[in-house]
Amino acid sequence: MNHQSSTINQVQQLIAAVNQADSADSLLSAVENLVEVRSPEAIPTLVEVLSYNNPGAAVAAVEGLIALGEPVVPYLINNLDEYNYGARAWATRVFAGIGEPSTLDILLKAAVGDFSQSVRRAAARGLGIIRWSKLAPEPRMSAQQEVLSTLLLVVQDGEWVVRYAAVVGLQALAEAVRETQPQLIEKITAKFQELITTEPEPVIRARAQLAQIRISTLASTTHRFPNE
Repeated sequence: MNHQSSTINQVQQLIAAVNQADSADSLLSAVENLVEVRSPEAIPTLVEVLSYNNPGAAVAAVEGLIALGEPVVPYLINNLDEYNYGARAWATRVFAGIGEPSTLDILLKAAVGDFSQSVRRAAARGLGIIRWSKLAPEPRMSAQQEVLSTLLLVVQDGEWVVRYAAVVGLQALAEAVRETQPQLIEKITAKFQELITTEPEPVIRARAQLAQIRISTLASTTHRFPNE
């Protein structure tokens, strides 16, 4: 048996172990073992784990799918669970962690429209960390403007955890556009200033203030050392 066949057999055995797990602990262990081999063949099984009522196994599956990266995205898009909000939340975390621009529409809609706060939270965070370099300049600028408009809405969400994630997303967006669309930073910092004075949750006011400081630091560094 050659090495490739041996590897395939190993992955199949690990997938079988996930499917045959008969307790929460054995499922977690089986998923962790499957994640370790980093095989694209594991994608369908890891995606299925997202729908199980086992947070530990789901976290391990999310980490494994993010590590597999781009090949996960089309499969996960085509197998989104529309009825299980827990699975959608985990899937949204995967999209956020991978950052593929092809998931932008999903994240934009989820951030403002999903009834689950965990989905909206993951989407808001993910919108800030899209891998913008994979888009050409013109569509990138347009998409960044759309993300800004969406996050400015999400920062008014009724759930504080979602608003917090939107602040994190806005800071990441500001860092991404500081050299190409500085006018967007002005809108972001204006919103942070508003939050610092009007947001009822102290933790969000503090996070907005921290974001302001970090953006200001980046701006001054860019200005002083433009070639570095």
